[in-house]
Amino acid sequence: MGSSPLGITRCGDTEFRWGERTYIMGIINLTPDSFSGDGLGDDMAAALDQARRFASEGADILDIGGESTRPGSDPVSADEEIRRVVPVLERLVAEIPLPISIDTYKAEVARRALEAGARMINDVWGLKYDPELALVAAERKVPLIIMHNQQGTSYGDLVPEVIASLEESIGMAQGAGVAREDIIIDPGIGFGKAVEHNLEIMRRLEEFRSLGRPILLGTSRKSMIGLVLNLPPDHRLEGTAATVALGIAKGVDMVRVHDVSYMVRVCRMSDAIVRGGSSW
Repeated sequence: MGSSPLGITRCGDTEFRWGERTYIMGIINLTPDSFSGDGLGDDMAAALDQARRFASEGADILDIGGESTRPGSDPVSADEEIRRVVPVLERLVAEIPLPISIDTYKAEVARRALEAGARMINDVWGLKYDPELALVAAERKVPLIIMHNQQGTSYGDLVPEVIASLEESIGMAQGAGVAREDIIIDPGIGFGKAVEHNLEIMRRLEEFRSLGRPILLGTSRKSMIGLVLNLPPDHRLEGTAATVALGIAKGVDMVRVHDVSYMVRVCRMSDAIVRGGSSW
């Protein structure tokens, strides 16, 4: 794939040098009701242990969330989300040498998380729920992941519509003062999409390069894999590996995963084939 025009995104003391290799985001769910069965709830020790393990296994960044995004999950107030994530964040920042992303679509939660030491915002609503998130990212000069999401699964022309929505979100972010090099896009596998939509997006991931920003792919243990393979979340490792490898072949720059040690190997092997050079 050679050199990338996407440049460098700085996240705390870490530099993401897009195009050199695929970066790994490890998922830490501080929820009691995660779809994947890995919700840690209020267990501070378990969260710290998982973060240390992810760091030792080769994660580049940790993504911490206090609200489940599984279909049918109950919304959580900003106060409750802050109660769940801020104490853990403060401990992780003090003990783990990796940047931490806050997985939230609420500006108030993002602001408190950044004050506690988070260095990136991951918004599953792509600024469509709370546009003020862009102002928070701009004020703090932190990277912002913009994901496509929508109510319902009705599309006329799937991929162009998702790209257009992401383009609108990028415009909102830049209009609020977020630097272009601080924007990362996510096509939103599993959010407002039926299984056939998710599979089509996977087939056409390279089209998202037209947006000119690095692509994050979040397929880990998702229902798309469960429906294709007829397997529960804790048996979707091989299916996740297939999506990660194919995603890298189509130009993905970062993957958000539950099973860090395995996906580090998948990424290194895929990078060696796709990117060549010394990326592994």
